Amino acid sequence: MTSFQALWRHPQYRAGARDMAPISLGIAAWGLVTGVAIVKAGLPVGLALAMTFLVYAGSAQLAAVPLMAAGAPLLVIWATAFCVNLRFVIFSAQWRPFFRRFPRRQRLVLGYFTGDLSYVLFMKRFREPNEHEGQIEYFLGGASVNWLSWQSASVAGILLADVVPTAWGLGFAGVLALIGLVCSLLSDRATVLAGVVAAGAAVAAFALPFKLNILVAIAAAVCVGLIVEGGGGDTGRRIRERLLRAAQRLGPAGVTSRDREAAA
Repeated sequence: MTSFQALWRHPQYRAGARDMAPISLGIAAWGLVTGVAIVKAGLPVGLALAMTFLVYAGSAQLAAVPLMAAGAPLLVIWATAFCVNLRFVIFSAQWRPFFRRFPRRQRLVLGYFTGDLSYVLFMKRFREPNEHEGQIEYFLGGASVNWLSWQSASVAGILLADVVPTAWGLGFAGVLALIGLVCSLLSDRATVLAGVVAAGAAVAAFALPFKLNILVAIAAAVCVGLIVEGGGGDTGRRIRERLLRAAQRLGPAGVTSRDREAAA
């Protein structure tokens, strides 16, 4: 990877930072509430700071902290955090064609800086791997703003836990940021169907332990996306036809030519 000075000056790095900037306030609000919640759950400030810098995964932190406070077995805590973060396996698989040219050590560093919003913005901008388009610079630009927004707010929440009440509900700002980005990606019937199925699966599986409903929703969305895009043989064709008929009822625009080709 390039030096920091060259990276800072790269137009794609600045583009990534610029695209992430509008939603950084939502990220910061989420990080602030997470920091407050960690300390109020009973973790010492030093351990809370170590957790926010080493784990860098808000959903896993929020899921693991109550278990730690309740004295749950270490295996249960690890399993919970693992299940909550399983979506990053899918993210990594999607990123592999873009970053596989880098040594493993550098890919591990990139993995640390991976975030939900970084993934969404990157995949929205780049469809195919091309090392000459500044893809790694764009990723690092967005990831830098994401990391700084999260960590600065999380540290503030940890240090000011007695001042900031959790009743403010600032974490919902991060949820709103995610919803806005997801809606901007619903560009055709395939993605709309995948989003609807994912939402339904997440609600239907909400009672599962360890937040496994997140994994169920991701798996359901991926399966629907693959089926609609053309996989699955005769069975997949029949399912696609049924899904596309259902898609016609989602809105007045009907199906697109791309959808009709996928069902053929």
